[in-house]
Amino acid sequence: MVYDVSIIGSGPAGLSAAIYAKRANLSAIVIEKEYEGTGQIAESGRVDNYLGLPGISGYDLGETFRERAVKLEVEFLEQEVTRIQKEESGQFQMTFSDSSVIESKTVIYAAGASPRRADIPGEKEYVGKGVSYCAICDGSFYRGKKVAVLGGGDTALDDAAYLAGLAEQVYVIHRRKEFRGAVVTVEKLKEKENVTFVLEHQVKEITGKAKVTGVALEDGTVIDVDGVFVAFGSVPQTALVKDLVELDPAGYVKADETGETSLAGLYVAGDVRTKKLRQVVTAVSDGANAATAVAEYLK
Repeated sequence: MVYDVSIIGSGPAGLSAAIYAKRANLSAIVIEKEYEGTGQIAESGRVDNYLGLPGISGYDLGETFRERAVKLEVEFLEQEVTRIQKEESGQFQMTFSDSSVIESKTVIYAAGASPRRADIPGEKEYVGKGVSYCAICDGSFYRGKKVAVLGGGDTALDDAAYLAGLAEQVYVIHRRKEFRGAVVTVEKLKEKENVTFVLEHQVKEITGKAKVTGVALEDGTVIDVDGVFVAFGSVPQTALVKDLVELDPAGYVKADETGETSLAGLYVAGDVRTKKLRQVVTAVSDGANAATAVAEYLK
């Protein structure tokens, strides 16, 4: 069987694309490498900014998306794609880790992006219990509290600026004397009374009990905080398509809101796409737009 569209990734973008593809009467298959996976959202303890479902856990929100796709009889395949190839016929062939293959007329690539980890003791243990990788997602939980932002690039500076409007105190901890991010943002942060730069220091450990209570620096200093935002940026999962489509300097796939890439028939949706805001709401929108664009393309 040749599917109308193969959707790679079963996070919010992929599931949204599947639902819209089914509504357009397309034969669609969602390819996921994790059993009944719903993407990174499953790791979020609480999602407070998805319209109509305040306070829901990321796991429950992901399951809600998946249940809707299942009810529409979306086909799922648990496989890891190792190669995507466009054939002379114009169709796409997906090769899996067990060497099996399927073919489709189009592809929606929704593999997402992974946050860069700090790889320090306490980080993994306190994810969702004070450790976060998204200030816009979780910043509101720290209103009036003390937080640390780790990093020295634009992601860290932008997160610190956002959090300064919510938190009582923001510590920006960076291992170097100078920042890699925009100078104008640095200057704005210097003007804020509740922002403190802790430069030429590295966090040795994130401390806590049931939740985060502080960060320990390599010189033995401990800074008491309620939350830690690891702001080292993200790694787009573009290895499978880097030789097929055009990427931006950061490695994300270049595409507008339609998801159309530089390769005809291959669309992209979610965090793997070049865009300003990477949230559940934008991923769901991307999936809907990409599936709609696919339906128009196939006509």
